[in-house]
Amino acid sequence: MAREDAVRCLRCLLYALNLLFWLMSACVLGVASWIRDSLNTVLTLTAHTRLEEAAVVTYSPAVHPVVIAVCCFLIMVAMVGYCGTLRCDLLLLTWYFGSLLVIFCVELASAVWTYDEPSVQRSDMISLKSRMPNYGLQRYQWLTHTWNSFQTEFKCCGVIYFTDWLEMTEMEWPPDSCCSNQYPGCARHAHYHDLSDLHQEGCGPKIYSFIRGTKQLQVMRFLGVSLGVAQILAMALTLTLLWALYYGRQAPNLDTTNHPLDDPAPLTATSSAEAPKSSCKRMNPGPEFEMERLS
Repeated sequence: MAREDAVRCLRCLLYALNLLFWLMSACVLGVASWIRDSLNTVLTLTAHTRLEEAAVVTYSPAVHPVVIAVCCFLIMVAMVGYCGTLRCDLLLLTWYFGSLLVIFCVELASAVWTYDEPSVQRSDMISLKSRMPNYGLQRYQWLTHTWNSFQTEFKCCGVIYFTDWLEMTEMEWPPDSCCSNQYPGCARHAHYHDLSDLHQEGCGPKIYSFIRGTKQLQVMRFLGVSLGVAQILAMALTLTLLWALYYGRQAPNLDTTNHPLDDPAPLTATSSAEAPKSSCKRMNPGPEFEMERLS
């Protein structure tokens, strides 16, 4: 009975871990897509600068294609592990253990390979002003849209202050995306009447804070570490379950070999008394064992 209780406990734990793999993988994919949108905007504004290199170094472990592929593969592996645990199939459980081991090694190698500290200083923010004169030009509509999106999302204006737009461009007032309450012509109205309607903080410090790390990046790091720990625990439980199932299937055959063949009655009684009822389907006795009982 102790062995049966242990097997039942191991199966329940593996069910829970596989469900956790599904949820955490889905969370990683969702947070990665969320980070990618903001990262694409920052990379567009910081193109060909040290800020771009720092942003890539910081966020490449979170949005790397290897991480996305591993999470998708982990969802399928968890399904196989669930089926193997449900059926107590040694082959499926062995494949499940091997897949988890490969995934863990890939994640560890990817984390070590992509880990690096970004080298960026606040003085590098000044380089963002070099892109501002292209704002509003016909062939730089993509840059105009990026500036508007970033200033709206991060609630900032200019690089250091909203006056950067007046210094670096021929504009008489900042873009409407600098307004806290946006409507056509809001920036012109705020420039001549109430400057408090404009975002007072520049986008340079916002980009610097983004490169140093955001809450989304911290969530990704937490999910990555949690996934690694869960995979180690799942591999240990799978090995234990494989040993318990294999030993449980071999034990009845080992017990029958300890009895003489000319006394079938004690053999049947002993086998039925010592072999506990398993919640998993055991393999039927082989033909050799049946021939021994008939003889």
